Amino acid sequence: MKLLIQNGRVIDPASGFDQTGVVAIAAGRIVAMGQAPDGFTPNRVIDAKGCIVAPGFVDLAARLREPGQEHAGMLESELAAAVAGGVTSLVCPPDTQPVLDEPGLVEMLRYRAEKLNLARVLPLGALTVGLKGDVLTEMGQLTAAGCVGFSQGEVPIPSTQVLQRALQYASTFGFTVWLRPQELHLGKGVAASGPLATRMGLSGVSVAAETIALHTIFELVRSTRARVHLCRISSAQGVELVRQAKAEGLPVTADVSINSLHLTDADMGYFDSRARLTPVLRQQRDRDALRAGLADGTLDVLVSDHTPVDADAKALPFAEAEAGATGLELLWSLALKWGQDAQLPVTDVLSRITADPARVLGSTLGSLQDSVGHLAVGGVADVCVLSTEGHWLVGDAALRSQGKSTPFSGYELPGRVLATVVGGQVAFESA
Repeated sequence: MKLLIQNGRVIDPASGFDQTGVVAIAAGRIVAMGQAPDGFTPNRVIDAKGCIVAPGFVDLAARLREPGQEHAGMLESELAAAVAGGVTSLVCPPDTQPVLDEPGLVEMLRYRAEKLNLARVLPLGALTVGLKGDVLTEMGQLTAAGCVGFSQGEVPIPSTQVLQRALQYASTFGFTVWLRPQELHLGKGVAASGPLATRMGLSGVSVAAETIALHTIFELVRSTRARVHLCRISSAQGVELVRQAKAEGLPVTADVSINSLHLTDADMGYFDSRARLTPVLRQQRDRDALRAGLADGTLDVLVSDHTPVDADAKALPFAEAEAGATGLELLWSLALKWGQDAQLPVTDVLSRITADPARVLGSTLGSLQDSVGHLAVGGVADVCVLSTEGHWLVGDAALRSQGKSTPFSGYELPGRVLATVVGGQVAFESA
């Protein structure tokens, strides 16, 4: 199929390409940018006048709920939500049921995803067997099966010695370990420690839960030189520690959730379970530090932190409700809103959800390394057409994800994804 996207502002943050023109696609690859090649006769034309044409988004944190939790989200529904949100490649954590700790499970997930011809799924393998924190998984076999890194999901490793061994092994073979910094015993609350949690009678998660874990991780990285990606930093102190680690030259990267970037603990309202999230929402000073850290590059990537939750699991008292919120379809709008609030160029906004996450993935992408998060002649055609004008109302009817719960329900957000192309095929087009 030959596809021509014309009249749009074509932006590729990775190369700095930014001009009005066309993107010509044939046989699943980009054959020209700026001007169509002579004699190019498309089967289909998409008019992107007044819109941005950008690389497909790369989301480093999206739970798909398969295998094992299909009541909260089916692979079909969540990948449909992904392409509706402009996400063409996504990383899913290993904390499924069963855990992604065997090559066969990883291969099955990738096969199921490939058959759907929607977004590209990049699984993380479990760092320890069953995420129990005792025995390391066969990382080499899991990498061969298609894992792009190794993680404990939301389950901290109780033993620092086991974590040290895991980082030593990963460093030896060049694997990346993805860790959410949260100390096991201090991180068991349901709201950020502070006056609001105290007044509401909710168990708190102190900032120290994050900073103690970060200090531990950085000490181990100093000794092992393992590559570590830090998932969903949530505090001002955490941002500062990451800044210091990068200044020291430690091989670490970090991301922040769309929830933490825009919301504070005040958004819990009167025990609104839609704001029951992990990591917990913190105070305004933390949110402001996260925004500044993402703007200056201390935090490399913005993620959707997509975690579809069944309606029944949210219809419980706040402390008993399941943590999580849908996010794939909100990624562009919330990234754009952050950029508008911070008065940043749209190229910088796009970079945090395209080129920068692709850089974090690096060589784990294999043959796709020069294509994912990047528009390049000869590269795989993962492209989205974006509007920056107008607003849309977040609500059940507007979301394709099986999980409808989001703290942004009822918000009017800027910008829409108008079309998403994955591997040269139109995977989504707005009505």
